[in-house]
Amino acid sequence: MRSNFTQLYLHCVWATWDRLPLITPDIQKVIYAAIIRQCEQLGCTAIAVGGIENHVHLLTSFPSTLAVSDLIKQVKGSSSHLVTHEIKPSEFFKWQGSYGAFIVSHDAIDKVADYIRNQAIHHRHKSTISTWELNLK
Repeated sequence: MRSNFTQLYLHCVWATWDRLPLITPDIQKVIYAAIIRQCEQLGCTAIAVGGIENHVHLLTSFPSTLAVSDLIKQVKGSSSHLVTHEIKPSEFFKWQGSYGAFIVSHDAIDKVADYIRNQAIHHRHKSTISTWELNLK
């Protein structure tokens, strides 16, 4: 093989501070767009972003040169900075310090992406996958 080849997919989930409902409908799409932008800047491809008012899920491909902790630190940091300095500087917004991260096989990408994109429905119908809905307090 002449060059490295990796096919790495990561499902990440993290919560707002104390699981407060801080991701309001008026800023949800902006936060998701910021997450996608930061992924791209890090050499990742965001496949799906979704969540509800108190947490976010991200499915992304990522290069082998990027540590999971660095990916999440940058994504959380940039999105939080955007909200607290540009969108709602006078309002409280903060992510929890913790996160969950799960390796996803190529065959499971569509299933995980659908789960992430339909978070509101899963939570409304209580059809969540408990492993992916960690209690991140």
